[in-house]
Amino acid sequence: MGCRQISVIVLFLWVFQFADKTVVSSAVEEKGTVFVYERAAVGTLDEDFICATLDWWPPQKCDYGTCAWDHASILNLDLNNTIFQNAIREFAPLKIRIGGTLQDLVIYETPDQKQPCLPFTQNTSLLFGYTQGCLPMRRWNQLNDFFSKTGAKVIFGLNALSGRSIQSNGEAVGAWDYTNAESFIQYIVQNNHTVDGWELGNELCGSGVGTRVAASQYATDTIALRDIVNRVYKDVSPMPLVIGPGGFFDAAWFTEYLSKTENSLNATTRHIYDLGPGVDQHLIEKILNPSYLDQEAITFRSLKNIINNSSTKAVAWVGEAGGAYNSGRNLVSNAFVYSFWYLDQLGMASVYDTKTYCRQSLIGGNYGLLNTTNFTPNPDYYSALIWRRLMGRNALFTTFSGTKKIRSYTHCARQSKGITVLLMNLDNTTTVVANVELNNTYKLRHRKTSQKIARTSQMPWVSNGETQREEYHLTAKDANLHSQTMLLNGHALQVNSIGDIPPLEPIHVNSTDPITIAPYSIVFVHMPNVVVPACA
Repeated sequence: MGCRQISVIVLFLWVFQFADKTVVSSAVEEKGTVFVYERAAVGTLDEDFICATLDWWPPQKCDYGTCAWDHASILNLDLNNTIFQNAIREFAPLKIRIGGTLQDLVIYETPDQKQPCLPFTQNTSLLFGYTQGCLPMRRWNQLNDFFSKTGAKVIFGLNALSGRSIQSNGEAVGAWDYTNAESFIQYIVQNNHTVDGWELGNELCGSGVGTRVAASQYATDTIALRDIVNRVYKDVSPMPLVIGPGGFFDAAWFTEYLSKTENSLNATTRHIYDLGPGVDQHLIEKILNPSYLDQEAITFRSLKNIINNSSTKAVAWVGEAGGAYNSGRNLVSNAFVYSFWYLDQLGMASVYDTKTYCRQSLIGGNYGLLNTTNFTPNPDYYSALIWRRLMGRNALFTTFSGTKKIRSYTHCARQSKGITVLLMNLDNTTTVVANVELNNTYKLRHRKTSQKIARTSQMPWVSNGETQREEYHLTAKDANLHSQTMLLNGHALQVNSIGDIPPLEPIHVNSTDPITIAPYSIVFVHMPNVVVPACA
């Protein structure tokens, strides 16, 4: 074999090996401008906008020949794990939604429950592939203690199929039998436990998943849940939220449901799995395609319009979003590349006035914020945590002039004056250098630091008389999009030997310098000295 042939083979192998990796150095540079509309917020979020789910799936849950749930179920999670506890505490608070496919097969071991309290058992001939399961009150007591200790806010998904019969056409008919659910809610109140919201059902709206309930009947059942909550919590404050329907968006179904729930509903929840099945070989192509990402805006806009045109007082939530359904995909939905999809979803949801966004999952499957077996944070955990610390409740309308490969979002800063800009570069070869302008015409002009500010130790962006901003650059370890280690300003984010979440330290940059967004990177830019009316 000649030298030229060997060289060609070596080159081919090199290209193949690094085909999915980030090119960290770039010979291509483009300029762009971030336009931030400063007058008013386009969306206002809940203080605890970031939410994550805990599911019921037992270890036997498998998809495409892979079993990715281990002991991540509500029923068998290790609640004493230090990393797990610390990961939740960092959000102070983290909103946790308890639910998923099997929630509509759960009974609660309350004093009046006469059936034996048995675990889920796999049976492929049954709805959802499992027998009825049970939540022992001993386990619930452990969970309540855990949530109290970590400061979590709990949204509990109730079994909405109780009492119904499922027809051959897939429709679940009959009224909701709330006897067991009401008994469980009474147990919660009698024992001074805290549940911040009760959600009725999982993926039973529209055409449903496995089975479905008509909108008019679901509205009647939601009113019944509101009556239970009002009655049981009449002497308790604050009263928990009533939430539904917890399923995929269907415009006609949601329109009827919201029109008939009267004022019984506080939040209407929908699920998002817009990337398709976890087995899809083109997940990364979708995530890095701006046109594909834009498609979900249609549904956000549609639900917002339905709410605005109805008499409901309910607000919009995303109650469950895993991107790729059937447990996601290993080394994609638990890797660095997924943060492009996840943060884009958080930004898009904010623009359309979505109050809460629940990620599937906190732990479990291949899309957990935490590793399913050892609880260490995956990249999206850190993306969520940085969002929580920097992005305030008011979302500002933002556009980007330049390459289509930049995704841009802006919020009022959370813990100080100013704004925080989020920029994501979906291109693997082009570095983008961007300036920020207000209202398309007014270029940011930075005020000189006053003597008072210069003396304030709490203003780390003031250095040697220069006004500075804070930047958080997120990249993949070894420039590999499949990496499960995220770098913050070049340093790996990893828990220490005692399970502490690492500090998230910014770099400080002169405010007059443009923002540099490297290929396949994510940048949060906190600009504390930029004052806009929407953030006043």
